[in-house]
Amino acid sequence: MNIDIFIPARLDSNRLPKKHLLQINGKPVIINLVNRLRSAKSIRNIVVCTTNLPSDDHLARILDEEKIECFRGDEKDILSRFLMASKKFDSDIIIDVEGDKLFMDINYVEKIILKMKKSKLDFVCGNDSKKIYNPSSSIHGLIPAAMKTSTLEKICKIKKTTNTETGYKEFFIRSGIFNIEFIIPQFCKTLPKNLRLTLDYKEDFLFAKKIFGKLGNNFTTEDLIPFIKNHPDLLEIINPLIKKWEINYQRNLNDYSLGNIR
Repeated sequence: MNIDIFIPARLDSNRLPKKHLLQINGKPVIINLVNRLRSAKSIRNIVVCTTNLPSDDHLARILDEEKIECFRGDEKDILSRFLMASKKFDSDIIIDVEGDKLFMDINYVEKIILKMKKSKLDFVCGNDSKKIYNPSSSIHGLIPAAMKTSTLEKICKIKKTTNTETGYKEFFIRSGIFNIEFIIPQFCKTLPKNLRLTLDYKEDFLFAKKIFGKLGNNFTTEDLIPFIKNHPDLLEIINPLIKKWEINYQRNLNDYSLGNIR
């Protein structure tokens, strides 16, 4: 099996422009993320999947300088972008690590890969429930999603929208035609309810800078959780963002994602 990590990323973000190039410990966020993922032993390629827009030329140049694979595709249709990239790299299984999920735990990347290799699952992702998908769970910042390329190809044939930028994982979950599974990690119950592990707003960036500044770039969830518990003031930085993010997600999701699968 050819197993590749795909990282969707673009610079033209409305909430936090050029967030992937913001500096943490002297390196752009996207480079920190790729470096965290490079220790995955089961991975063949790490590919940053960005857009064909001129606004992403700068990102593509930086990736080229760092010798990181880059694929450029559709601006709004991430699923189509992934499919075209999978054809170029001949991928059998795609590990989906969003470009703003810089806290991604390499141990769970390996566990997700093993799960996909040893099962007949079409789609797997971390979650805080076995039945109901919770897009706002901080678990998504630590555990990636994985999909078969054949599954992605089916989705791209039946979806009725060309805008899958928000909530694209829900196409797999809500279609009702695939064998999917949610992974609930052992640490799930120990995570603070007001924890966010992503990069959408300037407060998220400040939160991430403080953590990476103290823990470096190679920490795991086992390092992260006790650190946050010992520094509860960090949660005050991101606490106002939770409801704000949920409102934005649902607004965009209702506009063009749900109801587009037969």
